[in-house]
Amino acid sequence: MTVADKAFTGSISDLYDRYLVPLIFEYYAHDLVAEVSRLEPDSVLETAAGTGIVTRALATVLPAATRLVATDLSTAMLDVARTHVSRDSPVEWRQADALALPFANETFDAVICQFGIMFFPDKQQAFREAWRVLRPSGHYLFSVWDEIGANEIPDAVTRALAEIFPDDPPRFLARTPHGYCDTAHIIEVLKAAGFADVTLKTVEHVSRCEKPLEPALAFCQGTPLRSEIEARDAGRLEEVTQRVAEALTERFGEGPIEGRIRAIMFCATR
Repeated sequence: MTVADKAFTGSISDLYDRYLVPLIFEYYAHDLVAEVSRLEPDSVLETAAGTGIVTRALATVLPAATRLVATDLSTAMLDVARTHVSRDSPVEWRQADALALPFANETFDAVICQFGIMFFPDKQQAFREAWRVLRPSGHYLFSVWDEIGANEIPDAVTRALAEIFPDDPPRFLARTPHGYCDTAHIIEVLKAAGFADVTLKTVEHVSRCEKPLEPALAFCQGTPLRSEIEARDAGRLEEVTQRVAEALTERFGEGPIEGRIRAIMFCATR
């Protein structure tokens, strides 16, 4: 993972929220929220909350007395997230690094993270911090994407970019979002961080959108993949986005289009 892989800034945050959240994240937000609700926690901490798709769902289903704290390293992402939740909502928004959480030991009943683990430069330290702020018998729930070949639209985007830049193909999607899915290794790191009991399940959904241009915009301009494209030729972002849309049209049709997505959901108990 490079430094640019973590750069969710500027217009990236808005495009991410507009196109990528409904394309791939919303499905798994409902799954994760259902798991959290089942545990009936009195306090929940979300790390790497992004633009708040999980946060806003939790705010509607958790009892009003439940403490809900949403954090992210990026203030730009949190600024977008706040716009989706009413001012009367009890959500506590905090800019925070998941590797150095600004909370006391044994503060929360549940810590959750949807598709953020892959961006942490030190996974074990992030797991240690989650373990530290959890109360005894508390739960750490998080999701990671499975390998890119199991996720059809991101895979098609990556293949299209390899044809556009054959000498130096952008590999952000394969390297980072889809690059941390070795379940045996993840369990090993969780246990080294202090978690004794770890369960997991693989969950598949089908992502859908109206036009191929939507996922092209989502990935090429609404993720750090944008930085990789611009690093190769800063003036070609719009052209490359359109060419990726054309490649998606060739594979999936003119729209509406759909593609299989697959993720792995973990629950680790302190």
